[in-house]
Parts: sequence; structure tokens; C-alpha cells
Amino acid sequence: MALVFGADEGEQLRMSPRDVIIIGAGPAGLAAAIAAKKYGLDYTVLEKGMLVNSLYHFPTHMVFFTTPELLEIGGLPFVTPYEKPTRLESLRYYRRVADTYELAVELGETVTAIQPPKTGRTETFTVKTRSGDGRTRDFESRTIVLAIGCYDHPNLLRIPGEQLPHVLHYYDQPHRYYRKQVVVVGGKNSAAETALELYRAGVHVTLVHRRAELGESIKYWVRPDIENRIAEGSIPARFETRVVEIRPKEVVVECRGQRATLPADHVFLMTGYQTDSTLMSQAGVRLEPETCVPEHNESTFESNVSGFYIAGTALTGVHSGRIFIENGRFHGQVVIDAIRERLATVEV
Repeated sequence: MALVFGADEGEQLRMSPRDVIIIGAGPAGLAAAIAAKKYGLDYTVLEKGMLVNSLYHFPTHMVFFTTPELLEIGGLPFVTPYEKPTRLESLRYYRRVADTYELAVELGETVTAIQPPKTGRTETFTVKTRSGDGRTRDFESRTIVLAIGCYDHPNLLRIPGEQLPHVLHYYDQPHRYYRKQVVVVGGKNSAAETALELYRAGVHVTLVHRRAELGESIKYWVRPDIENRIAEGSIPARFETRVVEIRPKEVVVECRGQRATLPADHVFLMTGYQTDSTLMSQAGVRLEPETCVPEHNESTFESNVSGFYIAGTALTGVHSGRIFIENGRFHGQVVIDAIRERLATVEV
């Protein structure tokens, strides 16, 4: 079955309950789809954006901190002449995955609600969606795999001015900021790489970090670069400093009780991301109060809601850095193995 873009084929597919609906067309969701198709399960992948939507929104010229084989799914080789693959190569690879395995993926289909079965194991989930043209649809499925990732749900500072139009949680490329004053907030890899790329494009960059030093997770080839630029003054840095307010042309910061303002035409809040837990809560999945980590079986990734499985970074709550493509790509096979066994038991 090929990628599903139109309504006609989709309507035919919705005539009977699926074995599994997979929400999210990132690497974990695609891996689940490959396994479902291999086992002959009736499945559909629902994706509100584009194929591997999070990867698409990574910085334009990003290079992965990994080797290509660690991004592979479904046994399809990731061929590249480079030691470390780029964002562009990864997009090309996952398109090839979807085409090679003819995966049933409905793009531009936003899941607005998941209603769990009312009673018993044989009833179905109802998945409500809204497409880009405003149409609403209902899908029925015996099981759910939630593989939505976290990249479209940034950690907010919850300060005045955070919603101003010149404040961004995502970085793409530097040209539009040439000769501008830009404040980058954060101290991990995304903040360091953003600051360096902006600096090299003629941008006046200031780095603001609430801790005393940069994070340990910074890529090994990035760390000496950012540390040297800070040491020589090319990239001014404010450590042990927090942003308390953002204004149209400046940022108010505070360090040890003392406040100051920094000029800012643009502000990048590179403060991390977390999974949007709305759909899980709607379905009755219990979340750990402090971390928002969903309750789940560590062997099968099934949640406390029978038939509701979670894969990839959706398992991490606020700690999104604990699961990457490299380890989350295996979740799809695990959950589909569990679903296959579950459905076989129900049929018996």
C-alpha cells in the first residue's frame, strides 16, 4: 500500500477497525509501520505534519552526532559518503524507507482526540482527526501506538514577552540574521551550535545560560570551538544568568540578584523540548507528576491503558534527551511484536 495523500482511498480504509493505528511518522512510527506490514496487520500511520516532521525542522545544515547505520530502520541501508550523515541525507533516507516499503501514511492528519474502549479487550479505540482542509474523521482501531516525539512542544520559560514574534524556539539557518543582535538562551548542544553558526555568518551573538558552565552533552567537536569563541570574546557569554523578560528590542537578564539588559533583534530560546501529553491524558494514560513520564511496561511499552502503546521519545516526558533515533528506532518492532501476540490471543 502506497503513501496515502487523497481522501478516496483513505475513506475505503476506514470502513472497518484497524489492527493498529500509529500516531506519528518519525523513525519510531515508521519502524512500527514496517513491522506491522511485515506481519500482515491492518495499520495506518497518522501524521499531522510531514514525513519525519521533527527532522525537517532541524537546523538546515545540521550534521548528526552519530553514524548512518544507527539511523537505519527496517533493514534498509543508509548510504552516505560521510562518516556522519546530514539532515538533508536523513530526510532523503526516510522518504526512501516510506517508498521502499510502500507504507500507508496519511500526512497532514492531526489527531485531536483518542477515546479508549469502554469495556473489555475486544472493543476499539476511536481516534478523531482533523485534516488541513478542516475535515474531521473518525478512525477505529484495536490498538494504538503513540510515537509523536517531542520537537514541536518546546520547554517554555513562562516569562513576559516570550510570545513576541522575534522570539524563536527553533533555528534553521543564519542568513536572515546577518548584522543583527541575537541572544541565544541555553547551554547544551543546540544552543552552542546555533551560536557558532550565527557568529560565523556575521551575526552579533550573546549566549545566556542559567548554569555556571556549558552542558556535558555538547558534541566533542563543537565544545572546543564554542569554548574558544567565548574565551576570546567573539561570542560574549553570560553564565549563571536567567532571562526574566523579553522586550521588542532587548532582553532583561538577572545574575545573582543584579539585572541588566542585552540588545536583541531576535531571541533563540534553545531550552529543550518535551512530549505533549494531551493525547495520553485523554486516553487515560497515567503520567508521573514531576516528569510526565507515562506509566508503561518496560518490556512491551504498553501503557496502563490496555492496548495503548508508546514508542520513541514520547516515553520520556520532560527528559527528551534520554531517547534518540539511535535507540528509539527499535521500539517499533517491540510494540508490534506485543500487539501481534495480543491480537492472536484475542482471536483465539
